[in-house]
Amino acid sequence: MADHSRYTSPLTGRYASEEMQYIFSQDFKFRTWRRLWVALAETERELGLPITEEQISELRAHQDEINYAEAEKREQEVRHDVMSHVYAYGLQCPNARGIIHLGATSCYVGDNTDLITMREGLQLLRKKLLNVMQELSDFAMKYRALPTLAFTHFQPAQPTTVGKRAALWLHDLLLDLEELDFVLESLRLLGSKGTTGTQASFLELFDGDHAKCRELDCRIARKMGFPGCYPVSGQTYSRKVDFRVLSVLSGIAQSAHKFTNDIRMLQHMKEVEEPFEKQQIGSSAMAYKRNPMRSERIASLADFVMSDLMNPMLVASTQWFERTLDDSANKRLSVPEGFLAIDGILELYLNVVDGLVVYPKVIEKHLMAELPFMATENIMMDAVKAGGDRQELHERIRRLSMEAGRNVKVEGKDNNLLELIAADPSFQLSLEQLRAAMQPERYVGRAPEQTEEFIREVIHPILEKNRGLLGLRAEIRV
Repeated sequence: MADHSRYTSPLTGRYASEEMQYIFSQDFKFRTWRRLWVALAETERELGLPITEEQISELRAHQDEINYAEAEKREQEVRHDVMSHVYAYGLQCPNARGIIHLGATSCYVGDNTDLITMREGLQLLRKKLLNVMQELSDFAMKYRALPTLAFTHFQPAQPTTVGKRAALWLHDLLLDLEELDFVLESLRLLGSKGTTGTQASFLELFDGDHAKCRELDCRIARKMGFPGCYPVSGQTYSRKVDFRVLSVLSGIAQSAHKFTNDIRMLQHMKEVEEPFEKQQIGSSAMAYKRNPMRSERIASLADFVMSDLMNPMLVASTQWFERTLDDSANKRLSVPEGFLAIDGILELYLNVVDGLVVYPKVIEKHLMAELPFMATENIMMDAVKAGGDRQELHERIRRLSMEAGRNVKVEGKDNNLLELIAADPSFQLSLEQLRAAMQPERYVGRAPEQTEEFIREVIHPILEKNRGLLGLRAEIRV
């Protein structure tokens, strides 16, 4: 049964996936510690230290059998998590006990595991980000030619298309993917650097052989799936690495938040709305309401992730010399919670895009109410071709537009600009001619073509290259 008497994080109870939760779990952490201890012992043996294959086999045999009770009991006595787990591992491996963690400092397992964990987390986020991009690209292509009112300063502006607007959301995610890939490719392991990063303990173990010290790092990196180690460090890897990683998360949060801003305003206008389930309740008081709760949740989590970026900034800037421990408690919170929150954001983002509902008739109604204002330049050109004076017509249309705007905003009437222009003999255009010119597709420019070109030339090659990662379906818990 659940224990309802203690605080539990909503990130694990409501938002993040089981997959991301496992990456930041105790099991993943301590099994990775033991993988690193096995890799260290294997490599030290390969480079000539007196470690036997039997000792390594013993370590491998118990690699995934974490005896938590023994480790926790020991930590109560010694107040040191790494040495407590060395002790617990040694209880299971009595023959290898003396060579566990040989030459290493705590950051050998702590920092290397953090780097491995962030790599795994970024790879999972990459998979989910690509799936959101797939859904958005399908949506953009489906509605690439559907004209809609565009806005600058949230004021009606020259029309665009529903698909082109979605392409803007998609382009933001493309920038995030590029940044994510750069950070993933640049990640390295800390390696086995010792207490101040000088590898002095390993130089002693290898009798002053510098080449073996370098080879130790290279081989451990390969065993753990990294292209190499950071070339220099103190006891820890530079905490600017954490800032880089959380910057990627912040970037995704920014893009997701911007998307939800647009969706919530579109839902207010009843043009586009997020999915709403049959039994879903929008308001405890107003039963008719269809609140955009998924988009609001994305925005709320995004605020958290963006503010979380302050943590690695503070940590990186306040480390002293080769190592201080005032990063530890902060990292235990800020890094996992940033990943869990972004994981929840992408699950929600995928769910929203997969179920977006578009209302073309409402979109058309709003567009047609404003289109006469936006068509005035074309109307003026038609009137000039019919023999009118461009400068005189410009002034006439300016005055008539102000009158029509006043009718809409002050009188609450429909936009009657076309009727006003038709009644003005200067334009020599009938109301029928003017209405015939009100074809929204004439005013969207290259929006359909831009959308199609972007998706065909930029997005589709990326999705095709990552075809094996596609096909996810998101499920939100509450």
